[in-house]
Amino acid sequence: MNKSFLRGGLLLATLFLHKPVIAQQKIAADKMDWWHKARFGMFIHWGVYSVPAGIRNGGRVDGLGEWIMQDAHIPRAEYAAFAKQFNPDKYDPEAWVRMAREAGMKYIVVTTKHHDGFALFNTQFSNWSVVKATPYGKDLLKPLAEACRRQGMKLGFYYSQANDWYHPGGAAAYGYWDDTQRGNMDEYIDKVAAPQVREILSNYGDVAELWWDVPTGMTPERAAKFTAIVQQLQPGIITNDRLGGDVKGDITTPEQYVPATGLKNRNWETCMTMNDTWGYKSTDHNWKTSTELIRNLVDVTSKGGNYLLNVGPEASGAFPQPIQDRLQAIGAWMKVNSEAIYGTSASPFKKLSWGRCTVKSTTHGNTLFLHIFNRPASDQLEIPGLQTTVTTATALATGKQLPWKKTTEGYTIDLSALPQHMVIPVIRLETTGTLAVADLPVTQAADGTLELPAAMADLHSRRKQPDVRIEGGEEQNIGFWTHAADWASWLFFVTTPGTYRVQAEVATPAANSAFVWGMEGKEQAGAVTATGDYNTYQLFKLGTITVREPGNYRFAIKPRAEGWEAINLKKVTMTLLP
Repeated sequence: MNKSFLRGGLLLATLFLHKPVIAQQKIAADKMDWWHKARFGMFIHWGVYSVPAGIRNGGRVDGLGEWIMQDAHIPRAEYAAFAKQFNPDKYDPEAWVRMAREAGMKYIVVTTKHHDGFALFNTQFSNWSVVKATPYGKDLLKPLAEACRRQGMKLGFYYSQANDWYHPGGAAAYGYWDDTQRGNMDEYIDKVAAPQVREILSNYGDVAELWWDVPTGMTPERAAKFTAIVQQLQPGIITNDRLGGDVKGDITTPEQYVPATGLKNRNWETCMTMNDTWGYKSTDHNWKTSTELIRNLVDVTSKGGNYLLNVGPEASGAFPQPIQDRLQAIGAWMKVNSEAIYGTSASPFKKLSWGRCTVKSTTHGNTLFLHIFNRPASDQLEIPGLQTTVTTATALATGKQLPWKKTTEGYTIDLSALPQHMVIPVIRLETTGTLAVADLPVTQAADGTLELPAAMADLHSRRKQPDVRIEGGEEQNIGFWTHAADWASWLFFVTTPGTYRVQAEVATPAANSAFVWGMEGKEQAGAVTATGDYNTYQLFKLGTITVREPGNYRFAIKPRAEGWEAINLKKVTMTLLP
C-alpha cells in the first residue's frame, strides 16, 4: 500500500434517504446496479483542518491539507483551538448538491470523521464534534442529507475507523507525538469508532456505499465489529476494500491514478483531487485543467470504473472559485455527452491511439461512443479490428451524421464536418449484431522496426488471481510481475523477413531476474540485472531472432521458476539488422 493510498481520506457511503431511521433494509437484487450506471461522483473533504489550511504559526506545512495535525505533530490541545474558528456561515448544502448535479455527478461522498477524529455530525460518543466544539454548534450532515433527498442525489459518508489522532488509542497508525493520544485501540473502537458508525448508519437514511480508510491495526476481530453493525443496520450497503482485517468489500479504490487496463473481476473506483490535496489548503494552486479532469472521467469509464472527483471546501463552507469553474466546465461537457458516460461499460479495444471508447449494449446491437483525445491530422478516424456491422456514425455535439467506410482492418470515420478545437468530441457509432473486435497484431514500421509495448501485451497466468497487470498512464508498463507463473506475449505481423536484434526496456531493483524469451519453438535464455528501482528503466540486449517468412507471429517472455525476481517491463523492441 503506497503512501498516497494511506493519505487520502476515503469513505463513500451513499445515502438514499427514503426514511429517517433504518431497521432491516430490503436488499436490492443487484446492489451494484445504481453504482454501475452512475460512473461519476463528488468526494468532499471538509473539517477543522480547513481552518489552518496548511499554515501553522505563519509558516507553510508540507503535505496534504487534511494531514496538518500529523505532519506538523500538532498537540491535541493546540489543534482543538482551531475548532473555535470553525464557523461555516457560508455553508449551503443545497448549493453543494446543485453544483454536483449540474456537473453531471450522481452521488456525493463527504467526510463524516477524518483522521483528526473531528465529527461533522451530532455524536453522543465524543465531545470532539461540530456540535460540541465549535461556535457553529449544528449537525452538518443532516441538512446535506435533506438536500440530497430533495435533489435526487445519493449521499455518501467517509469514516476513518482506525487512524484517529485525537481520540486516545486511535493514533497508532503513524505513532504518537502527544502523550494524551496514548490509549488502547480496542477501547477506542468500542467506545468511539463503532458507536459512531452505528450513528451514521442509523440517523441519516439509507446508505448505499461505505468507504473505510487507513486500516492500520485492524485485525479480523476488530473489523468484525464494524461488519456486524453494517449487516445489522444496512445489509444491502456497498463497502470498499479499506476496512482491514482481510475484508475485501465490494469495490477496490485506486487513489490518484487510473489502472491502465482497469481491474479485472473487481468493481473499482478511482478517487482523485483537482489539485494536490484533499482538504482545503490555501497555498495549493496546482489545479488540473477542466480538460484533464474530463479526460480522467472518460479514461476511468472506458476501463469499467467510477470516477470520484474531490473538492475541498474552505472553512466558511464556500467552494473555492477554481473548483466552481471546473465543475461548471465539466457540466457543460456532460450536458452534451453524458449518454457516453452513464450506464456504459468498458472498451472492447486493447488500445486506441486517438482516445477512448465506452459501450452500451441493447437487444438490437451495441452503441460505441468514441471519445477523441487526439484528433488525427488527416481527419480519418480509424477503428481498428471492429468486425461488427456499423449502421450510423453521429457527432454528439452537433447531431450530424458523419461518413464512414469499411476497411480491411476495421472502419474509418471521416471527421471533416466536425468543428475544430472541440473539448473531447464524442462520436456515437451504432452497430448491429454481436460486438466483435479482432485482436490485431502489432505491425512493422517502414524501417523494419517492431515495437511491442506493454499496452499491447496479452498477460497470462497459471493462477486464478494473478497480480501481474498493465499500469501507468499514456506510457505504460507491465508491473506487479512478482510470480514466475505469470507471463506476457505479443502478436505481431512481419512484412520484411530477416534477423532482428531484440532489446527489452526494464526497471528492477533485483540483482538478477531470469526468464526465457522468443517465439514458440525458438525460445532462448535471458536475464536482466538491477537498474536501481522500479522507476529507473534500462535497455537490455537479449539477443537475435531470425524470421524467414512474412506473417503473424507471437513473441513471449516467460519467467524461469528458478531465479525470477519482479521486474517492470515497458516494451520489447525488435530491430531489423542489415
